[in-house]
Order: sequence, then C-alpha cells, then structure tokens
Amino acid sequence: MVFTSRTVPWDKAAHSRELLLSREWLVTNGLGGFASGTIAGAVTRRYHGLLIAALPTPHGRTVMWSHVSEFLRFPDDDVVSLGAEERAGGQLDLGAADYLHEFRLENGLPVWTYRVRGIVLEKRVLMLHLQNTVHLIYRILEAETRPRLELRPAFYFRHYESAVNEGLPAPYHLSAIEDRYEVSAAQSELPPLRMKLANDDAQFTVSPQSIHQVFYRVEQSRGYAYEGELWSPGFFVVDMQERDLTAIIASTEAWDIINVLTPETALAAEEERRAKMLDEALPEARSKFAAELVFAGDQFIITPAGRFEEAARAHAAGDEVRTVIAGYHWFTDWGRDTMISLEGLTLVTGRCLEAGYILRTFAHYVRYGLIPNMFPDGEKEGLYHTADATLWFFHALSRYLHYTDDRTTLHLLLPVLIDVAEYHLRGTRFNIHVDPRDGLLAQGAEGYQLTWMDAKMGDWVVTPRRGKAVEINALWYNALELLARWCREEGDVKHAEKYGDAAKSARDSFNQRFWFADGGYLFDVVDCNGQSQANDSSCRPNQLFAISLEHPVLDQKRWASVVNVAQKKLLTSVGLRSLSPDHPDYKPIYSGDLRSRDGAYHQGTVWAWLIGPFVDAWLKVHPDDTTRARKFLETFPQHLGDDGIGTISEVFDAREPHFAGGCIAQAWSVAEVLRSWIKTA
Repeated sequence: MVFTSRTVPWDKAAHSRELLLSREWLVTNGLGGFASGTIAGAVTRRYHGLLIAALPTPHGRTVMWSHVSEFLRFPDDDVVSLGAEERAGGQLDLGAADYLHEFRLENGLPVWTYRVRGIVLEKRVLMLHLQNTVHLIYRILEAETRPRLELRPAFYFRHYESAVNEGLPAPYHLSAIEDRYEVSAAQSELPPLRMKLANDDAQFTVSPQSIHQVFYRVEQSRGYAYEGELWSPGFFVVDMQERDLTAIIASTEAWDIINVLTPETALAAEEERRAKMLDEALPEARSKFAAELVFAGDQFIITPAGRFEEAARAHAAGDEVRTVIAGYHWFTDWGRDTMISLEGLTLVTGRCLEAGYILRTFAHYVRYGLIPNMFPDGEKEGLYHTADATLWFFHALSRYLHYTDDRTTLHLLLPVLIDVAEYHLRGTRFNIHVDPRDGLLAQGAEGYQLTWMDAKMGDWVVTPRRGKAVEINALWYNALELLARWCREEGDVKHAEKYGDAAKSARDSFNQRFWFADGGYLFDVVDCNGQSQANDSSCRPNQLFAISLEHPVLDQKRWASVVNVAQKKLLTSVGLRSLSPDHPDYKPIYSGDLRSRDGAYHQGTVWAWLIGPFVDAWLKVHPDDTTRARKFLETFPQHLGDDGIGTISEVFDAREPHFAGGCIAQAWSVAEVLRSWIKTA
C-alpha cells in the first residue's frame, strides 16, 4: 500500500542533466548503516554506496559496496547503460539521463522507472531493518522484447570517513559456492561481502576489472581527495520477461540470515513496518507532508551496532539501547542533537517506548554531571565537551513525561538529575560552573567549543562564546525549574527548595544582565572570557530559547521585542540565520573547503532546526495565530524534492536562493519542522 509518494519528474529536453547528479537518496537500516547515492547512479561523495555497513567496534561504518553498472542487452546486441559513471578529466557517462522516466520516493523508499525500446523497468533499493543487508530489486513492468540485464558490482572497502584514495586496494578474493559469492580483502579483519542474485536463471561471469580515476565531484568541491579506484570481480546476467523480478542481495550477515527473506517478502515486511509507523503517530502526522517526515525521521533512530557491552547491560535490566544519528552522511550520535530531536522523532510519531530507551541510554553515560557530546564512530565511549547537551536532557525528559507520564523512568533518573545539578553548582569539567555572585552558568575552556555553535578547525575555535551564554542560561533556568518540580512531586522537599532558590537567583540575574537596551534584544554572551561586564551584543538566534522553553527565563514584557528582532534580522524561508547580516563577521554563503565552511557555519549560515524555537517563541507572543505561524514552514514541503529527496538538509546559505549545504538529512531539522508542523495544525 502506498501511503506517501514524492516524485522527481525527469524530462531530458527540459531539465538540466546536473539535476540527476545533485539530487540524492538515502535508505537506512536502523543500525547506523545506510545506502545512498545520486538519482543518476554516479558516486559523487565518499559516503555514497549501496552498502555502508554498520560493523562492530573497532570497524564502525564501512563502505562495502560502492557502485553497480547496469546494462540492458537486447536480442540485436544493442546495449543500453541505465546508470552513470564519472571519470577524472570530464568523462561522464550519464545513461540515466536518456532513459529515466521518473524517480520517486514511495513510503520513503527510492524507486526508479526507466523506459527503453518498449520496455518499462522498475528499480528499488531496500535495506533490511536491523541488518547490514541491501536488496537492489529490478522488475520488468512492460516488455515488447526479452532483454538481458547485466549488473557489474564494484568495491573498494574502506571506512566511510576515509578519503576515496585510501582503503583496501585490490587484489580482493572472490569465492563461490553454487549461487553464493563472497568478496573479501586480503589481510583484513573485515567480514566478507556476501552476494547472490535472487533469480534461478541468473549467471555470474568472472571478469575481474580495475576501474581507475573514479571522480567524486562533491569531494572536490569540499576540498578533499576526489579521485579513487574501484574493483569488480565480474558481472551477473539474467534474461528477464514481463513481471519478472530479480535482485542483487548483498550483506555482511551470515548466509542463514541472508536467506531468510526473499526480495518479495522483504518488501512486504518493510511495508508492514512502515504502515505500523504511521498507525502509531499522532493523527495529524499520518498523511501528506507530515507522514513523509515520519518516514524521514525513522532514518535517525538506531540501535547502535557494535556497542555490545552497552546492550548487555541494558538487556540485563530489561531495557533496550537506542540513540539518534545526528545527520547523514557523516555524523554519529550526538547528545545535544538527540535531546533536541527527541520530541519530533519519537513523541509526535508515537514511538514513546523508544524515547524512554534513548533517555535511559544517555543517562547511563553521565560522567561528572555531563552526558556525552558525541560518540566517535566505531568507539564505545563518548566525548564530553559540551555545556548544553546535559541541560537539553532535562527538556527532553520533560517532553517525554508530558506524552507518557512515565513516573517509573522519572524515579529512576531523578538521582542522576540531582547529581547533574550538583556538579553544575560546584563546577565540573571544561570550567562549567555557576558563578556564586549571580547564579548564572558560565563555561569555557581554551581550545574547546562547548555550545551548539561548535565549529573548530585545528586550533581555531570559530565561535568560542566563553562566558555566560544566553541559551546556556535559559536552559539552566529551565532545568532548575523542572528539577525543583520533579523533586516536589517525588517528596524531596529539601532539594526542591534548593533548586527553586537557584532558579530564582538565575532568573533575576539573567533579566538584569542580558537585556541589550540599544538593540531591543538579548546579549549573546555576558562576562565574555570571564571578564566582568564584557558583553557580546551579536544578534543571534540563541536568545529565542529565553522565551521558547517550557519555563521562559526572560521577563514577558520583553518577549515581543526579541521575537520581532529575530523575525526581522534572522528569519528566512528555510530557518534562521546564525548571525545578523549587519554584523561585520556575517558570512552569507556556506561553501568551499573545510576552512571556508567552518568559518561560515555559525556566522550567518541558516539552520533549519531553529525554526522550531522561533515558532514556539512566536506563538507565545501571538498565541491565537497558528495560521500565520504555519506560514513560516510553508517552504519545507518543496524542499523535500531538492537535495536529499524526502528529507531536510542541515544548513542553507543565508542569502537567497538559500542553497542547501552540510548533511543532506539532519535529525533536528526533520524533528523540529515536524514538531512545529503538528503544533501549527
């Protein structure tokens, strides 16, 4: 059954061929693994491939299957290429442009339709949930002749972050038993890639081939190595007739797992899983644009592969491990992104059980009053350089309790939350501490980027924001108010009074210190670098959290002014600028090499996720005007047809036409747009 469909029409006479190379698709497996590429079929990023497997520690996510060349051979020996390959020096084979009729997402999954000499061929990519297994499925829908389908897979095993000219070069070893083939790399501890063609009439021809000078155009534009090589052991061949179905199945799983599901049963199982997803979501999220975002959001919720000790601990306690991938293709699970995304990804989508798993998973990793900033790929322990992720944990728990009233989880986590508050009050790592003179939370350590504006290249911290940052203190006040309430509800009067008093002190000082009267908005940081009265008047979106959170720290009489300034200087059709255009450091374009991009990352670049707190703050000023609030979101449905098809990008240029950049799929972008869409329904 088709619940959602998004079509990217293709007319070779009317559309630029570049569209097929710039639009990307993504399929995930619930482990952190994925398949992704361009509509055309060319690999343009190091992260593109048909199987990027999420392997156990220490391997992490690994590119196991990079590319497939697809041909139709007709009885008169005419051969047609259906995909795309690009070589250095401008050699581009873009057969897809001549024969592609349509690309669409059907229930969030990619489908290609080709028309060639009276034949209509359909192709689908499917990853099996919680397996490192991909099915590349072909079906003839109409046929005037009987074509032969030839498929040549190509590989270059490497970690997904490795440059395209690094990895495990040929020779690879190919072994075959009946219809089962295994490709392995010499002197490697990686599992073999197991492949088969799911068609009784299929044949495999051994014909080793090295493919040189493969050109990765996006890597070149981003300032990285952009020429690599691939290796192919040979090609599959199958004669197809109308309604015939065949599929290449590739996997790092054992053969007894691979053989459980045929392509037909795998498709049916995934369709059933997606139907359940919509059934569990809030009614407002079950159709059209919102339903597309439900499917997009599913891509980020994972059971992390390889963290076996963590899983064993959770299972022993009758629990499960879940986390959130911050973005595709390159992010892992980040604490801040997870907590901000929790409501949009799990609560409005009805996945409350998994929301609880996520909260309890991160609670287990609290160290020195902090949750991890992020988990490096392929590693078991997190990094803790963050001043705000732990405070977002309080917000996420509050939203979880709003939807579930799960007092058992609250009772379980309350001692952890009290420990967090105590560490902040007396001081913890990275100079995170409450200033006893005013009750405000300060942070900052040389060489570290501790707020969400965290760009760093080498020793250069682009936006250090050391001192008392506006959103850190809005979050701190919100956390104290929540904790005081939870302590009262659990009968802990002593701690309730203590945190209530701390909240009052923070609120009084905040309203005295952060108001920038000349601008009619809030300072971004006060006491910069620990220097009293050294205040940063940069106009940034961070001030909105002083209004948007459950317990706003800012006096209500100033809400309208802050929202009006943000609307005038920061709001765009795809999110909010990270810095006002009138600032001398403002950079409107996010492009170029790493230094150029990091220099613009939080210096003007638009972030889609910030539309969520803006809508929250705007509705607090205009509580009865959800119609106008919805208009702030009206561009996002169109964006689902651009860049990463069916999902929302990480960032955009601050200047029109707001080209997308960064990750093609970002968790908090999807989560906050979906949450705001439901809120303004």
